Amino acid sequence: METIQEGARGAAVEDIQERLSSLGYEIDSAETQDASFGPSTGTAVARFRLDHGLSLGKDVDTATWIALVDECYQLGDRTLYLRLPNFHGNDVHQLQERLNILGFSCGEPDGVYGVHTEAAVKLFQESIGVLADGMAFPDTFDAIERLKHVWAGKPAAGPHPMGGMGFARAASVLETARISITADDPISRNIAGRIWNLAHATVDDCGLELVDSRSDVTGGALVELSTQPLPDNVASGLGNVMLDDFDTLPLRLRTAIQSSSATPRAVRIEVPVGTGAFTMGDAQTYAVLLLDAICAAFEGLDL
Repeated sequence: METIQEGARGAAVEDIQERLSSLGYEIDSAETQDASFGPSTGTAVARFRLDHGLSLGKDVDTATWIALVDECYQLGDRTLYLRLPNFHGNDVHQLQERLNILGFSCGEPDGVYGVHTEAAVKLFQESIGVLADGMAFPDTFDAIERLKHVWAGKPAAGPHPMGGMGFARAASVLETARISITADDPISRNIAGRIWNLAHATVDDCGLELVDSRSDVTGGALVELSTQPLPDNVASGLGNVMLDDFDTLPLRLRTAIQSSSATPRAVRIEVPVGTGAFTMGDAQTYAVLLLDAICAAFEGLDL
């Protein structure tokens, strides 16, 4: 593109002024009315270039124009997916920040929709029971917006582990939360039974129930365990969370429960068992980790 500089007029200048104004840079009203590139527009451009690590100057060259366009994107303005060249811009940065806070790590937010961001989007989509294709459409943006009370105002570098609960806090959750747990195969039923035993050994008046199926649940929330993976690129209608990153597991469980539209709210946890022998010790280890994650995820939730 041709460099736009002081003295220029017209639609291109008007576009630049509108973008700068939307980002909070002040421009004299006489210049905006005339769509003229005057001293205040030049000052705004210079401040924008300084703020975004560009070379000093008052002209809008190609690099400045690209940065200005990128900065004006807001989450939801366009569909985001993995492509070459990668999507880049403020909307991608916002997506990365919010996913990081919700426990789906994109790495350090850099505003570039790369493979790590696509993987995080897929995990988030799977956790809320929609098609996990890594393409961020309005339904993905809407689900993130519904969780604004979780991510708003939080640091976004990520990941954001919730940590262990501790006995007193876990006991409080188990006494007050109405949680049912079920499983769909022998290994996961073994783990579910051990979770139930641990929970009832923790507190006398335990609100966690062991049920045979979803149809046996009348209220509260349901946690379903399974050793079977979801088919690729198939929406399950039930939020699915992988039992892999234990640090962020409570956050991902919490996101899945809060996003659930089922009655009662429900989340499926996919338990990895590998191809070797699965021992009773493995089942007990998973049970301890899962009970702690469930208590952390459900702490303070109003179901």
